[in-house]
Amino acid sequence: MTVASPTDFEPQGLQPQGWLKYFSFSLDHKVIGLQYLVTGFIFYFIGGALAGVIRTELASPISDFVSRETYNEVLTLHGTVMIFLWIVPVVNGAFGNYLIPFYVGARDMAFPRLNAVAFWLIPPAGILLIASYFVAGGAAQSGWTAYPPLSLSTPAIGQVIWILSVLLLGGSSIFGGINFIATILKLRRPGLKLMQLPMYCWAMLGTSILVVLSTPVLAGTLILLSFDIIAHTGFFNPALGGNVVVYQHLFWFYSHPAVYIMVLPAFGLVSEILPIHARKPLFGYTTMVYSILAIVVLGLVVWAHHMFTSGTPPWMRLFFTIATSFIAVPTGIKFFNWLATLWGGKLALNSAMLFSCGFIINFVFGGITGVALAQVPFDIHVHDTYFVVAHFHYIVYGGTVFVIFASVYHWYPKFTGRMLNEDLGRLHFLLTFIGFNLCFTPQHWLGLNGMPRRVAEYDPSFTTLNQVSSVGALLMAISTLPFLINVIWSAFAGELAGDNPWKALTPEWLTTSPPPVENWVGEAPLVTHPYDYGIPEGKIDLRVASGADLWFGGKR
Repeated sequence: MTVASPTDFEPQGLQPQGWLKYFSFSLDHKVIGLQYLVTGFIFYFIGGALAGVIRTELASPISDFVSRETYNEVLTLHGTVMIFLWIVPVVNGAFGNYLIPFYVGARDMAFPRLNAVAFWLIPPAGILLIASYFVAGGAAQSGWTAYPPLSLSTPAIGQVIWILSVLLLGGSSIFGGINFIATILKLRRPGLKLMQLPMYCWAMLGTSILVVLSTPVLAGTLILLSFDIIAHTGFFNPALGGNVVVYQHLFWFYSHPAVYIMVLPAFGLVSEILPIHARKPLFGYTTMVYSILAIVVLGLVVWAHHMFTSGTPPWMRLFFTIATSFIAVPTGIKFFNWLATLWGGKLALNSAMLFSCGFIINFVFGGITGVALAQVPFDIHVHDTYFVVAHFHYIVYGGTVFVIFASVYHWYPKFTGRMLNEDLGRLHFLLTFIGFNLCFTPQHWLGLNGMPRRVAEYDPSFTTLNQVSSVGALLMAISTLPFLINVIWSAFAGELAGDNPWKALTPEWLTTSPPPVENWVGEAPLVTHPYDYGIPEGKIDLRVASGADLWFGGKR
């Protein structure tokens, strides 16, 4: 199977040039990757603004900043935007599109047109979702889970728009997943074996399998829910004989794997960043590959731990407790592999490395609370409290979002040919790390003591810790300022990076920065040891763009 390049479809003279190409239906995987990235950050700022409304409201125990109905709308939009329009498109679509063809030695993705369609489903879906706030009757108020019968009693128009938006985003994910599987399995450069691929390829392969298997279940579930709303059928409406617990099973069959759809790519990205900035080989490559595959399998059989209070029988509770506890094993393997990669390395404490280390710290703490939540008695005690909110944010923000920032600092020179300012980057990390932990650490205590989530009013005894949490959220909001200044200023006046500022060995750095349309001039490099740093007498044969052979020997 051979890949078609962008120029096979569009005459070079007709393609938009400069900044215009990022507003076009481009078939270039690099352009599409940056389209995903910038669009994702736009929705991140929107979702962050919604989070600011939530934390401002929760700074006092009474509903005095927004009404209860508005609070429910903002809460629903915040969760949906952050998951479906920010994290999933960026860690999958943005970095996956940009990097995977480089890693397999291809000129583009397997299906360039499908790749472009997958991206262009996202802006209208996002606009629909945000516009639902302004329609008559208001936006959906049932949270990002849309549980019936609550979703059947909230404004019908807003809820239907929410469903349509999520369906479009699900279609985008499925198209992308099919493309990644085909590209990784079928477009590898001759001579490149599966067990020689960079770890991000394995992470994206596992993620794409989860996407293709689980997302259609969510789509079918939401279609049935829309029938209940519009046609008054009784699939999930208990007043008409419907079963709300069946909805939960179907919803969580997708939505727990969705956690790994967000986290597995982050695992892959941080596994690319750490060896380069520690100047050491990635420790335990084979075990990391098999741990990814184990997470994919186990990730499909743990969904009902979200339902321990939904009348699940004892045998089901036991099975899902054991399965959920087991999934900590492959995740723990990765944690120790990352530590072993860092141990004894020549660490460069730049912004990319700081955010990567911040990810390890936050994620292991989120993982510990996840194991606690897998135990039925404890889960019943803290179910639907702020303990669950804190755990979830330690996984998806303290984990995935920290890796997104690390990846931007690491690959920004490849995107633009210029370096980001490290002083601003370190300030960004400091504010984000302190603000994040100040925001979400107190929420564990709030949840243990019974503060319910998804409500605008609470017992006054929880006021002080909520105010501390809101101060942390404010610091996180402030942290975006040095990041924005850094990204925009550096694009025009940043230090020139050169082609390979990190002296990395992975294929994307073995071409110019930014790369040409066809990725390389001449033959793609064959890289069979992408993490061979600091190994005495190690040699890697790299056929670079000029056609010359480069041999890296000795310590690098």
